[in-house]
Amino acid sequence: MSDTETAAGGSSTVHDVAILGSGIAGSMLAAVLARNGVKVLLLDASSHPRFAIGESTIPYTLVCLRTIAERYDVPEIKTLATFTNATKVLGPKFGVKKHFSFLLHHEGQDQDPKEVNQFGTPGLLHEASHLYRQDTDAYMYHVALKYGAVGRQNFRVADVDFDDAGVTLSTAEGDQYRARYVVDASGHRSPLAEKFDLREDPCRFSHHSRSIWNHMTRVRPTDELFSHRAPEDTPPSPWYQGTVHHMFERGWFWVIGFDNHPASRNPLCSVGLTLDERTYPKSADMTPEEEFYHHAARFPDIARQFEGARPVRSWTSTDRLQYSSKQCAGDRWFLLSHAAGFIDPLYSRGLSNTAEAINSLAWRLLDAVKDGDFSRERFDYVDRMQQGLFDYNDSLVNASFISFSDYDLWTAVYRIWSWGANAGTYRLSEGLFKYFKDGRDQHFKDLEKAPHLGLYWPDHDGFKGLYDSLIEECLKYEAGKVTAREAADTVYAQLESANFVPKHFGFAERDLRFMIPNAKVMAKTARWMATEADPVVKRMMQGNAREAVKAKLKGRRIF
Repeated sequence: MSDTETAAGGSSTVHDVAILGSGIAGSMLAAVLARNGVKVLLLDASSHPRFAIGESTIPYTLVCLRTIAERYDVPEIKTLATFTNATKVLGPKFGVKKHFSFLLHHEGQDQDPKEVNQFGTPGLLHEASHLYRQDTDAYMYHVALKYGAVGRQNFRVADVDFDDAGVTLSTAEGDQYRARYVVDASGHRSPLAEKFDLREDPCRFSHHSRSIWNHMTRVRPTDELFSHRAPEDTPPSPWYQGTVHHMFERGWFWVIGFDNHPASRNPLCSVGLTLDERTYPKSADMTPEEEFYHHAARFPDIARQFEGARPVRSWTSTDRLQYSSKQCAGDRWFLLSHAAGFIDPLYSRGLSNTAEAINSLAWRLLDAVKDGDFSRERFDYVDRMQQGLFDYNDSLVNASFISFSDYDLWTAVYRIWSWGANAGTYRLSEGLFKYFKDGRDQHFKDLEKAPHLGLYWPDHDGFKGLYDSLIEECLKYEAGKVTAREAADTVYAQLESANFVPKHFGFAERDLRFMIPNAKVMAKTARWMATEADPVVKRMMQGNAREAVKAKLKGRRIF
């Protein structure tokens, strides 16, 4: 079909790129491509606004969003990178996120204040938020349309037909559209995954979990549960002003408040339960709501948090969440983000992984549109990187679920996760700082030159070895080959001796529960950097600190 031929019930235009799914992933990619002159068709089986989860941002996500906004000249994406901007532009519906918090629970017992952790997101560097997804997704969809993408909602794709010149997308009623390339960002029910039989059966991931979730009103703020605690057991930042994880053996509850800041007028709170379906098989005798409260009742403090809370929609209950695909890229097609695979909401990796994939996919698509080469080989890097993101997240979450049975081992997992995520954020920030100075896109391409694709800190062999040791020790503990204490001792010995893990801050200090450092701690860490630190770590941390000071002097944040 030529550019002037008309598809039945469709359009005479042959689009450069068709995107299936207009959620935040598809709409963001559509906005980037359309802003840079690509003829984009954005199709969706549903319509906006609509309920979505995946609301918690992390510093890595925010730097990815800022990178995409700057690199591809889509300033609207920066709106999602800070709580202040999201509230100002989209309205007072977002929650603030000042930290990640983790509280370990044991059945029938009050929560032990010695078995908690809180890791602060540095407010001067990043202003994380809880995104109200029905508004952010609709916002990005309309941004894509503003830049020229053609949107079609309530368009359910029944067939995707490829030929040497492109792809034809059809509905059951016979409506058709034509494109040169297709990106599937539609999620689990991916038409391309079905067409090419891409799902791995069994799924290759080690982790197992299912989930139950909803939005609720009248959720009791977490701090009210523990208002009687001593000052030394009270974290520097209120529990409810961040993403709260209530952990227990082989499972966890999330509490993500949209109502946790005076600027918000949103009464809702996102709540969910994720648990290993092998340990906790799905009940045939309980509704999803009954099962949610059944598990909450096992833990006195969790039960009190949800007592009197009211759901605002029907509960969602899933079977096993994990699915994987044999490949993400082919000739004239790509599976983006959740169309390719999914692990677990733990650590809020969904938006982070999506943004990272878009950043690497977009420039390759722009080049492909120019020269007409849409072969699989061109997108091989993005395929390998995205598969790496899934695989490393799988091993980390699996190790975390294993460690939930022992607080000491859990803290070792927590520290390696938190430092890896921070190191990766520093690394990505370096590329963005360089770009700010000279506008050279090569700085971003240089970041792709890494041997351990998918690992948060993908180009440091020492951290890779530390990470692998953590996973090995958790698996040995699960197999009964070592005790939890022995596994934790091995990991902590490596943490304490590694010159690429900052000292005094809390990344290597076994008994430090709250990682929101004061000026005294920062001074000690600065001395460590000057005398003992790995040169790469010293460069990254000092560089980010310099930019933070510059931003503070100008009365703003870096991102």
